[in-house]
Amino acid sequence: MANGRSQRVETVPGGREAEGIFEFALPLKPFVDGGFYWYDVVSADTEVVVESAEWTAEVPADRAEHGTVDIGITTMNRPDFCANLLHQLGDDDSLRPYLDEVLVMEQGTQPVTGSEVFPAAEKALGDKLRVIEQGNLGGSGGYARGQLESVRKGTATYFMCLDDDVICEPEGIIRAVTFGDLARRPTIVGGHMFSIYSRSRLHSYGEIVQPYRFWWQSAPGVFGDWDFGARNLRSTRWLHKRIDVDFNGWFMCLIPRQILDEIGLSLPVFIKWDDSEYGLRAKAAGYPTVTLPGAAVWHVPWTDKNDGLDWQSYFHQRNRFVAALLHSVYPNGGRMVLESFNHQVKHIVSMQYSTVELRHKALEDVLAGPRALHGELATKLPEIREVVKPFTDAQLQADPDAFPPVRRHKPPRRGKDETAVPTGLQTKIAALKAPIRAMLPVRPSSRVNPEAELPAMDSQWYRIAKFDSAIVSMPDGTSAALYQRDPQKYQELLKKTVDIHLRLRKEWPRLAQEYRDALGEITSPAEWEKTFAPWMSNELSTEMSTEAGSTESPTDA
Repeated sequence: MANGRSQRVETVPGGREAEGIFEFALPLKPFVDGGFYWYDVVSADTEVVVESAEWTAEVPADRAEHGTVDIGITTMNRPDFCANLLHQLGDDDSLRPYLDEVLVMEQGTQPVTGSEVFPAAEKALGDKLRVIEQGNLGGSGGYARGQLESVRKGTATYFMCLDDDVICEPEGIIRAVTFGDLARRPTIVGGHMFSIYSRSRLHSYGEIVQPYRFWWQSAPGVFGDWDFGARNLRSTRWLHKRIDVDFNGWFMCLIPRQILDEIGLSLPVFIKWDDSEYGLRAKAAGYPTVTLPGAAVWHVPWTDKNDGLDWQSYFHQRNRFVAALLHSVYPNGGRMVLESFNHQVKHIVSMQYSTVELRHKALEDVLAGPRALHGELATKLPEIREVVKPFTDAQLQADPDAFPPVRRHKPPRRGKDETAVPTGLQTKIAALKAPIRAMLPVRPSSRVNPEAELPAMDSQWYRIAKFDSAIVSMPDGTSAALYQRDPQKYQELLKKTVDIHLRLRKEWPRLAQEYRDALGEITSPAEWEKTFAPWMSNELSTEMSTEAGSTESPTDA
């Protein structure tokens, strides 16, 4: 049941026969709020073998034929990972009838075609594989290209976004297509994410966008990083409740072509928030998203990434505001502007000046309006990489000896453990003191030797703000950076933070209308074709050249 209680539905004894076939007609009436069916086979004195089992459903006459899917994979410099994924897809005979085409959007300098695995993958997929080369337009540019090709071709029922660095179970794709076929209305069908490093750990079960904060999070009642190796489905009550979601990550997400035709393609935002915005856009148009148990991939967990501080923080900030301007139901975006201001101050007192600059740049680009989004797809990443170059907190070092040795100006007061979690009152006091302390002169010794070394798990603002310099490691464990307090930079960035957030709050109504008016145009196939034109024209030239070179003259014939 939805509350996790188990009930026996029907039992049939096998008797003394050597073999038998058993059929059960199971009603779906008790499952309004969720729940699962499963079967147990229990033997008495002799061994028992289950030779085969299947779940079937009554199929309406107009859906007797199953749908087909175009799978779009955006890849950049992961040739072996991507080639192995392609081989997985091509090597599964049961998946083949469901495949219309597998589209690989190659955006890197280390092409998937150069992998040792690629020839086998190419042979397995045959004419169902197409590799499309284009510039680095990010995940949104890659998936939009696949969506555009699928819409133009018009032969597949669905388009599936699939990351290039996942391990996929092809049966999950079949289940997603089958669920889409049997849905009463066009429905986006997503899969779950398990950790690629610990295969039994469920990392993403169901995602929503919290409307007032406009921030993505797990749906209410969901526990993150759930280990099925320790607790199985039957003993985990929270997993039985139906989880309603706003979107599904594009690491595995099936979108009916009908929805693409009606509401357009991906938002042109390079990376981040393209999948969540699309789910909200579809929801507003009356198309739900379902994250389907039994459809899943194994992927690097988000918790092992540093995308809240590095160059990706620009895209987090800009695209979150773009999505909120398009879809927030609250005046001035609810808590968006205030929360962004608070986060900026937190980063400033944490000496994360490069992150602050990137987030400022993001808001400036938001204020510039939606018309520049397409034109910046190919140029924005190099631009923001240049922005952060001067900052020490953006200069990651893999070698610990790249930093001077740590030396404190004096030991902790009374030997206090600085890794202890502060109380609520202590955090409030720290929040009042940190902005004032950030303006004080720095200790000269901190320019020579870092005062502390903080692991990623202990690098919260209220700890970092106590020091004038510190070595801080990254969440993926591969590198660290040197943070150095600069009172002049602090005052400069704080003034800019205040100014830009006041302006953003004042101009929110105008901006929201501007973005909403432009949404249909900037996500249209016609507008995306303009963005892809440099690479599409190259493909056309190559095709024409190939055809011309292979044409036989009457004399040759």
